Amino acid sequence: MADKLIIFDTTLRDGEQSPGASMTKDEKLRIARQLERLRVDVIEAGFAASSNGDFEAVRAIADVIKESTVCSLARANDRDIARAAEALKSAARSRIHTFIATSELHMEKKLRMTREQVLEQARLSIRFARNLCEDIEFSPEDGYRSDPDFLCRVIEAVINEGATTINVPDTVGYGIPELYGNFIRTLRERVPNSDKAVWSVHCHNDLGMAVANSLAGVKIGGARQIECTINGLGERAGNCSLEEVVMAVRTRRDHFGLEVGVDTTQIVPASRLVSQRLASSCSRTRRSSAQMPSRTPPVSTRTAS
Repeated sequence: MADKLIIFDTTLRDGEQSPGASMTKDEKLRIARQLERLRVDVIEAGFAASSNGDFEAVRAIADVIKESTVCSLARANDRDIARAAEALKSAARSRIHTFIATSELHMEKKLRMTREQVLEQARLSIRFARNLCEDIEFSPEDGYRSDPDFLCRVIEAVINEGATTINVPDTVGYGIPELYGNFIRTLRERVPNSDKAVWSVHCHNDLGMAVANSLAGVKIGGARQIECTINGLGERAGNCSLEEVVMAVRTRRDHFGLEVGVDTTQIVPASRLVSQRLASSCSRTRRSSAQMPSRTPPVSTRTAS
């Protein structure tokens, strides 16, 4: 029997970071229901600790979704993780997805933490999360640009603490398919307990290769989860397109040798719904901008410079 490829949809979290893609709670609920009809395995409903609005959206989605796993993002700290667990407590199936940066640039400039501090924070966050939820995903932010030796130490440590999925992001869309696929394979070969977790890929489309990189992570690297969005929505150039990876794996089963549980007859309705919500959001943004007082004085009142 062929292995299953897990489809992790992050339209409602990472996809919402696309310019003009802000959604209301009701819009997120409609999309979540369509994602469940699409039979995606995991719905990342939001980032519960980021705002009251996101918390309420995650909680509302957790209340109604019964088949797909509902997930919330959380930074690697107790407050974020507890907030995610609270939002997810009514879910039939829940997952907490926690992350911390591991690249030298991010650790030094953003976190202002040493390697050992990041390693310890990652370990403690997974330990705390496992007390609240059995299904825990860990992402080393900017993982593809991280030092492989250090990254292996972090991944081994979080698996020991109970992480069930290891997601390796190409956060800035820097990867090339062969190189990214080999990077995933090298990590899996070097981490002693790599077989204790599902490996996942999360690729951005800055160089136009998010789908190709994700598929290379699966075929070359041995990952068994792809993080993706409807219509490839996402910040900057976007994320890996759900519809493209699903159809690639389904159509070329002879090459990938994997099963996907997605109901492909629901791809077009999902794409249309997200496009409509995006158009509605852009319309709201334009109206809001039109109603805001201008910060630039009329031409007639400007002084010459």
